[in-house]
Amino acid sequence: MNIITVVLMVLLTAALSAAGGYFVRRQLAEGKIGSAEEVAKNLLDEAEKQAQAVKREKIVEAKEEVHKLRKDLEQESRERRAEFQRTERRLVQKEETLDKKTTSIERKEDELKNKELEIGAVRERAEEVVRQQSAELERLSNMTLDEAKELLLSRVREEVKYEMAMMIKDLESQAKEDAEKKARHIITYAIQKFAADHVSETTVSVVSLPNDEMKGRIIGREGRNIRALETLTGIDLIIDDTPEAVILSGFNPIRREVARIALEKLVVNGRIHPARIEEMVDKARQEVDLRIREEGESATFEAGVHGLHPELVKLLGRLRYRTSYGQNVLKHSIEVAHLAGTMAAELGLDIKFAKRAGLLHDIGKAVDHEVEGPHVTIGGDLAKKYKESREIVNAIAAHHGDEEFLTLEAVLIQAGDAVSAARPGARRETLETYIKRLEKLEAIAESLEGVDKAYAIQAGREVRIMVKSERIDDLASVTMAREIVKKIEENLEYPGQIKVTVIRETRAVDYAK
Repeated sequence: MNIITVVLMVLLTAALSAAGGYFVRRQLAEGKIGSAEEVAKNLLDEAEKQAQAVKREKIVEAKEEVHKLRKDLEQESRERRAEFQRTERRLVQKEETLDKKTTSIERKEDELKNKELEIGAVRERAEEVVRQQSAELERLSNMTLDEAKELLLSRVREEVKYEMAMMIKDLESQAKEDAEKKARHIITYAIQKFAADHVSETTVSVVSLPNDEMKGRIIGREGRNIRALETLTGIDLIIDDTPEAVILSGFNPIRREVARIALEKLVVNGRIHPARIEEMVDKARQEVDLRIREEGESATFEAGVHGLHPELVKLLGRLRYRTSYGQNVLKHSIEVAHLAGTMAAELGLDIKFAKRAGLLHDIGKAVDHEVEGPHVTIGGDLAKKYKESREIVNAIAAHHGDEEFLTLEAVLIQAGDAVSAARPGARRETLETYIKRLEKLEAIAESLEGVDKAYAIQAGREVRIMVKSERIDDLASVTMAREIVKKIEENLEYPGQIKVTVIRETRAVDYAK
């Protein structure tokens, strides 16, 4: 065999093999397709059977649900019918009850009408009897009914009036006696509880010197040192024959204290010349400012008053160097705070308020040399400026009677101020001098023509003049007030200010009977 024959045989064999394989695969595929169709048909039949079974089950369940709902509805309908029947029976019963009550009320109304008729008849008979008795009484007494009533009422009125007058008099006497006893007890208790030292102070300070040679150094060449010191401090230096002492004189106690401290520092240092004097005066001012703040804080602590504005605390410290009739104003303010607080405790009032107002009542005296006006007005303005309450401001402004009191504590401030000032030894002015000053003040006012009466009040801080209205008119009253002020300024020595009030009035009096 040649190669071509072998190749042809191989190709023929391959073609026959491929044809045989194709026919075999086709037979197998047709067999599988037939089996799949058979399985699918069986599945469809089975699914249809299951669907029919589910359908029948759901129909049965739906019928049962409908039956159950119908049964529930019938049950609810029966219950509602029963409730309606019960309600209907209750309404019928209420209607029957109302009918019975209506019948009963109608019967009672008839009975009341009958009784009213009977009462009317009895009243008429009683009135007739009263008329007959009144006529008989009038005949026997020879008086009409109105005259008898008037006589009886007048007698009763007189008796009641007398008894009421006696009762009121007894009650007033008892009330006054009890009030005086209570007031004496409270004031005595307050005074005994707080005992204060009293020191009379003057308007001069004395600085001790190590030797008399120091006086010449203080004066300086051609007096330049003493002039510098007086100019810087505003205080007069009195250098006389007093051995080893220099007197500082001035009405401003703070300036006097600055001058005293500065001079003492200069004496200790020994070097005295204008530049050194200016340096020592500045240091003394700083020292006094610090001491003023410390004194104010100490006063608030001692009085038990807290929460004051820092400027008010500084003003309180300035009172340490302020005196009134020789009495130290800061010690006086602390004493008034304690006295007012004690009296407030006894009366059941606000103790903190009383102490606060008592401590601040003379705060105006810290600047009364610098601000025009009475210290009560200045103090009230300062308290208002630094946000104190309206009641505190009133207590300060009213403690000399210049304003109406808004609180009972304000009255205690006035009482505490009077008690503190009236203590034996508290003030340098004697009783005789005080009375003479008041008498002179009244005499000055009464010296003018047309004055009816003059009264010095408020411890000599005010004079009130009553004028004769038929001789002095309104315009003349103004002129008279100015004349009295001028005479007081010329002829009288007094602390602070004196208020002059001229009063002219006309009265028309009549009585309604």
